[in-house]
Amino acid sequence: MVKTIKKLNILHFPKLDSILRVEEAIQNSKDYLTRMELWKSLPKQMQYQTFKLILDYLEKSNKIMFEGDKIIWIFTNNKKLNELISGAISV
Repeated sequence: MVKTIKKLNILHFPKLDSILRVEEAIQNSKDYLTRMELWKSLPKQMQYQTFKLILDYLEKSNKIMFEGDKIIWIFTNNKKLNELISGAISV
C-alpha cells in the first residue's frame, strides 16, 4: 500500500467528514451518477485527487462498484436494493 501512495504523490488524505459526505451523496442520489456528476453535486468542492482517493477507498471496501461510468452503492444498507429484494418473487 505504501508503494501505491508514493506513486500517486498524494498531497493530503481525506478527512472522515469528506468520506461521509461522498457516501451520503451516493446513497441519496435518485439515479446512478458518474464520477464528474457526483463530484459537482457535492455541497463543498474538494480537490479531484482527494475525491478519486475516496472513491478508490469505497470501492476497495466493497461499498460501491462501477458499472461503466456509473457509481452504484452496493453496501448492505442500500435502500434501493432492499426494496427490490423485498418485492422479488420467492422461488
